[in-house]
Formats: sequence, structure tokens, C-alpha cells
Amino acid sequence: MGQFDKALIQSTLEGAFGFTSFRAGQEEIVETILGGDHVLAVMPTGAGKSLCFQLPALIQHTKTIVISPLVALMSDQVAALKDNGIAAEMLHSGRIYDDNVISWRRFAQDDTKILYLSPERLMQPRMIAALQKLPIGMFVIDEAHCISKWGAGFRPDYESLSQLQDAFPGAKIAAFTATADKATRRDIADKLTRGQAKMILHGFDRPNLSLAVLPKKGVKDQILSYVEERQGQSGIIYCLSRKETDETAEYLSNHGVNAIAYHAGKDQEYRAQCQDRFMSEPDVVMVATIAFGMGIDKPDIRYVIHASLPSSVEAFYQEIGRAGRDGAASETLLFYSLQDMMKRQRMIFESDGAEAYKFGEYTRLEALIGYCETTGCRRQTLLAYFDEASAPCGNCDNCLSPPEVLDYSVDASHIIEAIYQTGQFFGASHILDVVRGAATAKVKDKEHDSLTSYGKGHDRSKSFFQTLLRQLIARNIISVNLERYGALQLTDAADAILHGQQSFMAGEINDKAETATKIKRQDPVVMNDEDAGLVGQLKALRLSLAQEKNVPAYVIFPDRTIIEIATHKPTSRQAFLAVNGVGPKKVEAYFEAFHDVIVRYLSHQ
Repeated sequence: MGQFDKALIQSTLEGAFGFTSFRAGQEEIVETILGGDHVLAVMPTGAGKSLCFQLPALIQHTKTIVISPLVALMSDQVAALKDNGIAAEMLHSGRIYDDNVISWRRFAQDDTKILYLSPERLMQPRMIAALQKLPIGMFVIDEAHCISKWGAGFRPDYESLSQLQDAFPGAKIAAFTATADKATRRDIADKLTRGQAKMILHGFDRPNLSLAVLPKKGVKDQILSYVEERQGQSGIIYCLSRKETDETAEYLSNHGVNAIAYHAGKDQEYRAQCQDRFMSEPDVVMVATIAFGMGIDKPDIRYVIHASLPSSVEAFYQEIGRAGRDGAASETLLFYSLQDMMKRQRMIFESDGAEAYKFGEYTRLEALIGYCETTGCRRQTLLAYFDEASAPCGNCDNCLSPPEVLDYSVDASHIIEAIYQTGQFFGASHILDVVRGAATAKVKDKEHDSLTSYGKGHDRSKSFFQTLLRQLIARNIISVNLERYGALQLTDAADAILHGQQSFMAGEINDKAETATKIKRQDPVVMNDEDAGLVGQLKALRLSLAQEKNVPAYVIFPDRTIIEIATHKPTSRQAFLAVNGVGPKKVEAYFEAFHDVIVRYLSHQ
């Protein structure tokens, strides 16, 4: 490892970014980059990964290219750097040609050290040739999981980044992500650095996020009850399809919720307006497909709801990571059904890709199903997937209201018997009709009303058996044969339950629809009540300044800085500079405006 100047690191941290100290994990990554190593850093969302590459980029004598997946993400980061007085430029298709030309000249000819690019623009032969004439010392790959087919957000354009080492053999590679299991990390490092990256893992735990799962029973009403209890807060609701997105947003809007539908079927102008509203209005509920989220750096998203099952633990973790980036208490809620599980399985089965890829996707989906079905601490289950041990969190639904575990062996044996007697040829709907004694045309046509299993579960509801079947599939007692159109089939474990040699224990199954109001609401307040009014006034000022500059509000100051200003109430420039997140440039630009609000507030105390 090479040498670096700790005093220079500290002075740059304070002078350029306004911080007196690093957050957990940042300093090690900064020193590793400045020491000359390739780096793959995995940090939880909200841990401050941008500073980990921006600070070294300022200190190094060479220039840095930052590869970012979305225009919104690079625009916001460049705006934030410029607001700190740091020269940075970007090139992307959303800008007019002349603006891109000016930005390129500033980077190529002047002292500007940082240039943001998309992978598509970077890997064009003309751009590679132009950059090879410049002293490029580092390539930063943000959202690096996009390069891996094992990752949660694979983008084919990212794969070409594996060519960077050949084109720029003297440059360092610094890759960052918040979402990567062991296989994904290995794949990223192999593609970008031929396995030479130093891996730095700084934990996946987000203790400010509460975790909850509910069975999906009238999901629109369940979501509405949850959102209504959180009026005035921003949230994201993820849906599986565009149709579901539009219908859910319309339903919420019709009930007085400030809801917006967002998906790839909307035109670019509409989506840009939606993002602006989400970043500036305090109570917007964004109903979206996974097309929304990456690059959205809104710190005060108080909840993330999944109206349908995500594709994997990685995708789920990435999406819930958009909540509570300010460190305040925030919530996650996942709605889950048997139909969701089977739909996800079929999507994997029908997808393109080699069998090894599909097997990996099935494994990831099974891990997420395990998270949904666990009767233990959800945080422990989630972190265990990323090879991280933890104590029970005391903050998930299972910790707050431990489910009663009951013996459902008899009911399970009814389902197993019906599958066996019908020849393991039929799907879930027909099997449950047999178990419950339904007189459908299909049951009569197949003469399944003459089986001994017919009607054995007549005293239980359909939703009860759907939940029980879901748990039997999740525990690999029953499998779904997608090659035979979803036929339910028995594994070896089923025989032991059928013959009473093994019991089937599971969390209590509630026939009634569980409303989201049973989920304990988290209090996002992180300061004393007497200063809450000042926080509101400071946020209003921040929004006004942001609108004047046409930048997101957090570019002026993040919420944690606003709260610290409200707590300490600085009335001198020196005291204002002492606040974390306030550097010399911020003092020059904003002290007078914030000073006036603070003095006015104090005069009324």
C-alpha cells in the first residue's frame, strides 16, 4: 500500500465537506484508495459512500471518472459537489450538446478533477480514446451490483466496464454498492479487477428500519389503512406490474392520498415531474415499479411498502434501503401471498439464461420466502443471508409480537393426501378445491369427489389452506413443477407427515385479513419537541433556496445537518461552521439566511 497524508485527509474533509470526523467505515475506504489498491466497498444505504470516493478524488493529482447508472443520480451528486465549491462535471444525454461540450472542456483542459458519466457514454471508442490522453487515476463504479448477473439490478451496459483494466492499466478501480451477497461480490471483483480488489464490508444492518410482513388479503385496503396512519410522511410503494401500479395509485388518490404512479411506461417528461414532486413535497407517496428508486437520494422517506413479493433478498434489501437515509426511525412492510410466490417462480422459469443462472435465482427467491415465513427475528434472518450475525432486533413484527407456533400436521396431511391421490398432476387451485370439498365442474369431471381426501378440510377457509400450502412449499415439503404448468408434487419430507412420522409446526394462521394498523408505528422524531418548530422553519428555508437553485433540498443541507443547526442554534459564522455538514462555501452562501431564521425564532422564545 502506498503512502497518504492523514493531515491532508482531515483538512480536506473539513474544508471541502464541512465534516469534523468520518462516519463508521469511511476512513478505511478513503485510506485504501489513497494507498493505491483496487477496492470493492459494501456499505449500507445512507452510510456516506459518495464521500469515500469524492474525497480521494480531490486529494489525488490525477483525474477521476465516476460511472453512475442514472442521470438523476449524477445530476444530484454534481449539484451537491458544486454547492460545496468543488469543481465537478457530467456528460449525459439529458443535456443539450453545447452544455456537454463545455463540461468536457472544463474537465479535459482545466483543473476539474471529477467527471460523471454513464457506462454507455464512457465505453464508446471515441470517449475511451479521448480519456487515454488524460491523466486518469481512478474509475469509480457506483451501484456496482449492476455489473453482476447475480446482483439485484443487473444492467447489460455495465458488463462492458470489465474492459477498463485493459484500456487503463495504471488506473485504480473503486467499486461501491449497498447490495451484494458473497457470489455477487466475487463476480464484481472478478469482472472489474480480475479478483484483485480489496473487499471492505461495513455491515448490512440498518437498525433504524423496522421490518414487517403481512399476508396479502385485500391489499389495496391494507395499504390504504397503513398510509392513512402516516399522513404527512413520504413513502414508496413497490408494485410488480405497471397495471398494479396505476390501479394502486388511483385507489389511494381517490381516498385523499397524495399518490403518484411511476413506471417505465410513462413518458420521460412525466417521470421527471414525478421525481421533482417526490423530492420537494413532504407527503408524496410514490407508487412504482422497480423503475423508480436507484439514484433517488431523498433522506426522509419514512416507509417502503412492497405490494408484491420482490425477486430476491438482494432486490428487497436494495429497495427498503431507500427508507430512512437520514438515520431516523423508518418502516418496511412486505405483503405476500401464495400467488406471488408462484408468479415469481414462473418468471424465473420462463426467463432467458443458463440453468446455473436460473438455479441461483431460485435460491435467492427461496431465501426471501424464508424471510417471509420465519417466526423468529426478521433482522437476524435478513442479515444471515449476507453472512452477518446479529442479536434479535426487538424492532421487527416478530420480535414485537412473537407469533404462536402451532401444530398443523393434520391439515398439512389433507393437502399432501389430495396431491398424492390426484397423481401429482394438478395445481394449487384444484388441490384446494378437493381438500375443501368444492363441487366444481373440474372436480366432478375428474371424479375427484370420490377420493378419501375430498372434503377433509371442509371446516377450514380457502385462505387458511392457501397460507398453509405456501408454508409447505416454502419448507420444501411440496414443490411446484413449472414444466408441468405448476403441478404440485411431493418431496420425501411429505411422506413422513402423511404417515404421522413427522409433525408440521408453523406460525399461527389467521383466517381474517390482518390490517396494516397492527404494525407498530415508528416515531421518526430524533430531537426534543421544543425545537421541532425551528426544524420546520429551517426546512422551509432550505426548500426555498433549493427551488431558487433548481436542486433537491438535501443538496443545500441534509436533514441531519438541519437538525444539528436547530439543536445548536448557531448565531455566528464560526458556530455555523462548526456544524457537521457545513463547510466554508456553505457558510458564505447560507449563513445570513439561516442566521435570520434562528434569531427570529430565539426572539419569540
